[in-house]
This record gives sequence, C-alpha cells and structure tokens, in this order.
Amino acid sequence: QVQLVESGGGLVQPGGSLRLSCVASEGAFYFGDYTISWFRLAPGKGREFVAGITWSGGPTAYADSVKCRFTISRDNAKATVFLQMKSRKPEDTADYYCAAENRRRIEVVRSYETYDLWGQGTPVTVSS
Repeated sequence: QVQLVESGGGLVQPGGSLRLSCVASEGAFYFGDYTISWFRLAPGKGREFVAGITWSGGPTAYADSVKCRFTISRDNAKATVFLQMKSRKPEDTADYYCAAENRRRIEVVRSYETYDLWGQGTPVTVSS
C-alpha cells in the first residue's frame, strides 16, 4: 500500500513563500500512474481543492483562490509532488493534504471523493 507523506508546512508571513512536498513511500515504481492533488482544511470550513496534476505532469488545475500564486509540479523519478506557494494570504492558513488516485486521468478531478490515498497533512499558518 502506497503511503503519502507531506512536509514543508510551517509559519510564514503574509506575502511570503513556502513549498510543500508530498512523497510516496513506495518510491517511483508506481508513482507515475497516480493523479495527485492538494486539498486544504481550514477551521470552520470544508475540505477545499487547491491544485492537482495529472499522472504525466501535463494538465494541471487550480482553485481560483490560488491561481497565479501557487504552482504544482511533480518529479516522478523521486516519487514527489510539490506545491510552491507564493504571495501567501492569511486565508491560506489551513492543514494541507496531498491525495492520490491510481488512475491515469487526462484532466484533474477536483472532488475529494475521487481520491483513495491521503497523507496525514501538514499545517500552514500565514500570520504576521
């Protein structure tokens, strides 16, 4: 069973940058088949799709609230997906989770029910 492990969370000032990583425990052998997305969960809010990337690293998708500020990328050889976050805002404060679906989709699905593998989450706080 592949496990996902997020890292890179922490405290950042408004306008600052942070990069999250999501690593698959089984390594690169199967990782290239997975569609990977990031979701976030803020206090008092529901789970929100943030960004996703298809198995090939081609089509990506972003929530409107993070478009042009966040960038998702993947390195299949390292079984890792990255979420580069710039121009952070206080409303970006949340626990961030990566999720995987073992399916070679041609476009990213934003619904969390689609994903059957989840990491434990990494907290991100944007505050001065």
